[in-house]
Amino acid sequence: MISEIQKMFLGNSPIWYKKTIVTFLLINPIALILFNTFGLNGNFIVGWMLLLEFIFTLALALKCYPLQPGGLLAIQAIVLGLTTTKGIYYEIEHNLEVILLLIFMVAGIYFMKNLMLAIFTKLLLKVNSKINLSLMFCFSAAILSAFLDALTVTAVLIGVTIGFYRIYHTVSSGKNFSDLSHNYNDNSSLSSVSIEDLEKFKAFLRDLVMHGAVGTALGGVCTIVGEPQNLLIAKVAGWEFIEFFIRMAPVTMPVFVAGLCTCYFIEKFSIAGFGSQLPATVRNVFNDFDKYETENTTLEQKTELFIEMCVALFLVLALAFHVAAVGLIGLAVIILLTAFKGITEEHNLGEAFHEALPFTALLAVFFAIVSVINDQQLFLPVITYVLSQSLEVQPPLFFVANGFLSAISDNVFVATIYINEVKTALDSGVITREQFDLLAVAINTGTNIPSIATPNGQAAFLFLLTSSLAPLINLSYMRMVLMALPYTIVLSIVGFLSIIYLL
Repeated sequence: MISEIQKMFLGNSPIWYKKTIVTFLLINPIALILFNTFGLNGNFIVGWMLLLEFIFTLALALKCYPLQPGGLLAIQAIVLGLTTTKGIYYEIEHNLEVILLLIFMVAGIYFMKNLMLAIFTKLLLKVNSKINLSLMFCFSAAILSAFLDALTVTAVLIGVTIGFYRIYHTVSSGKNFSDLSHNYNDNSSLSSVSIEDLEKFKAFLRDLVMHGAVGTALGGVCTIVGEPQNLLIAKVAGWEFIEFFIRMAPVTMPVFVAGLCTCYFIEKFSIAGFGSQLPATVRNVFNDFDKYETENTTLEQKTELFIEMCVALFLVLALAFHVAAVGLIGLAVIILLTAFKGITEEHNLGEAFHEALPFTALLAVFFAIVSVINDQQLFLPVITYVLSQSLEVQPPLFFVANGFLSAISDNVFVATIYINEVKTALDSGVITREQFDLLAVAINTGTNIPSIATPNGQAAFLFLLTSSLAPLINLSYMRMVLMALPYTIVLSIVGFLSIIYLL
């Protein structure tokens, strides 16, 4: 029985990976006892060990979905007293809006996939230049994220990209466009030529989806609704939508322009894995698909597209005017689309939630790790050091410190800690209102811009990494880090210099 348990543990993951996770679980309690025995702060040290171990599970997400190994580490953290279930519940409750967004908005986008695929297929065929197409993906994602939110836009990118992949894979397998039962995870029916083109197509899709993902960060930093922490910072600072945008603009606008320039140059000179072109055979497949759709679209399908367009308009207006929490708007989208499209069977509804729920569970585990960071005050030394510096150098230091900590943990959590510390300093008279405003800008831009360095730095990036799309196009943790690196360097430098200019 023991041998069977060993075999079943973490399923088909590599043996070395399983042994590594077991080693983590064995070392943590031993290290805690030893450090405390020798008079060291064992909870603090093992807390950092746990954080790095969790990042390891994210980095190897394609070897094993991080929910299981990360969840085991989170459970052990509770057992070792590094955090409590109440602390975890508090973090989840504090981020309930993000969780509702994932559950309902991603499912809502699923029911809108026909419209999204139709629009982006036209773009793919009309724009022949890969550079222009990349700029369009990056720019569109940025604009949408500024008025909607980054996770919603990422859900659209994932849905569209999977749609592209499914179309080519179906045709290359000798099937008809309408064969919805085709398994696009199985390459056994593909010829060697088709597989070669498929690999080139994967690289092409990786480029587009990463440009789009970075675009969500470029736009998300600009407005209150772009990222969850933006709204938090705006509430503490007392800024409305327009004032928030204007105060951030001296940093966000140069960063936005720098982002588009970076997109152009990395495509032009094929830097960091970018520059892959769409194979001619693949373009022919999409031309045929577009022709097939035009000739075979029924009145019912046209009606469905019209309904999806109307609901998409409702979605944009509802999010732009922030009429409700994003997740509740997503629930409204689900109700409207399924009601008017006649999707009333439970099993047809359940399919829409397959993409988001595993990530929602993973996010809850992530908040458990965040609870460890909070309870053990892992970031306190950095916070204390920054606040101890002179007021003149605090804004750029806040930008750097926030960027570093956000890249290895969670930008919402980091922003919450720093903005509350700064508000306390303002209320106690340590800093002036003008200084507070500068620090608030540094905190917001610091948590949003350098955090694109790693997938765990931004929820949208983590969602992309752990989605069903990532293994299809070979988008691993380290590949995401590499592809984001040119953006990280350029945007962080421009953001840092912009903060200095504000002084």
